[in-house]
Amino acid sequence: MGRENLTKRIVDRLEPRQKDYIVFDGDLPGFGVRVMPSGKRFYLIQYRRHGRTRRVMIGPHGPVTAEIARREANRMLGAVRGGGDDPATLRDMERQAATIPELGARFLKEHVEVRCKPSTQYEYRRAVELFINPFFGKQRVRTVTSADAAELHGKYAHTPYQSNRVLGVLSKMMNLAEVWGMRDRRTNPCDDVRPFPERKRERFLSPGEIERLGAALNAAERSGAESRFAVAAFRLLLLTGCRLGEIQRLKWSYVDLGASRIRLPDSKTGAKTVYLGAAVVKLLRKLPEVDGNPYVIVGKLPNTHLTDLQHPWRRIRASADLDDVRIHDLRHTFASDGVLAGEGLPMIGKLLGHTQVQTTARYAHLADSPVKDAATRIAGRLAAALG
Repeated sequence: MGRENLTKRIVDRLEPRQKDYIVFDGDLPGFGVRVMPSGKRFYLIQYRRHGRTRRVMIGPHGPVTAEIARREANRMLGAVRGGGDDPATLRDMERQAATIPELGARFLKEHVEVRCKPSTQYEYRRAVELFINPFFGKQRVRTVTSADAAELHGKYAHTPYQSNRVLGVLSKMMNLAEVWGMRDRRTNPCDDVRPFPERKRERFLSPGEIERLGAALNAAERSGAESRFAVAAFRLLLLTGCRLGEIQRLKWSYVDLGASRIRLPDSKTGAKTVYLGAAVVKLLRKLPEVDGNPYVIVGKLPNTHLTDLQHPWRRIRASADLDDVRIHDLRHTFASDGVLAGEGLPMIGKLLGHTQVQTTARYAHLADSPVKDAATRIAGRLAAALG
């Protein structure tokens, strides 16, 4: 097309291509619109300053009309021609004046909400709002140093896992700050901070502890002290080895009792099939489906699932005298019981939905227990014979 004045009609007619391209106005040199492969269009100005071609975005077509964009372009280009302020330099200075809370808000909106799963979104938002923002206050993004990152990291040294997660979120924010022009390239202040060592917990319940847990669950259900759905959730976690979120957000549409399986469309490792033992099928058949509610673990409000299982769990584990046991330890118990029963690690990994062999290998040492027991029995008999 020829060089026409950019009007709403002209801009609306511009077709997207495989690569983005710019169409300039026929009347105001330097005023143009960029058309993205997605079909989105953005008004901009282009000019040369100190031998360099500079571009500054004005705004998206739609929220910004062609008339408003033209007036703003005329003002900005007039400043350039008059030897006044450089719009690109002003833009860069404005970006580099951004504060940590401003970066955090953009990080959550443009990265976390778009790219992360709901459970990850929750953890990232928690790190930003509870740890990062309160620590930095209104400090400028470009002024954050390695010493600042190390101080934040060290502040929560008493909880190494949490401290390392916060450091990881801050590091991701700093990487994006470089991409967004808020910091110079390759200046991530977290790069020089070493994470704390983390001890992997391998807590699992003994047969006696499982018996105490069962008694506590039965008592809570009989008395009505806890929701029957909360009690069912804890039983399902132990009997399936599923992660908390997989049971908490489980829908009846995912459950196929006839085939004894659950088909999860998404999980930490993607789509996943959970194979159900007879005891789990029996448990689910007894659990009522609530009209209009798609969830298995029904919440207090209509059409919701239970969102708080931590408080019921604390009460139940206290009743069972299992104060050091976390909900996730029920998953460990499922895995460890399978290993002790003689199931191979590949089978355990498949049941748990592990995609990496190394993840299941943490239970490998448990497979030694039957061998050690056999060695004890044999040695005991021989020692008795020796007198």
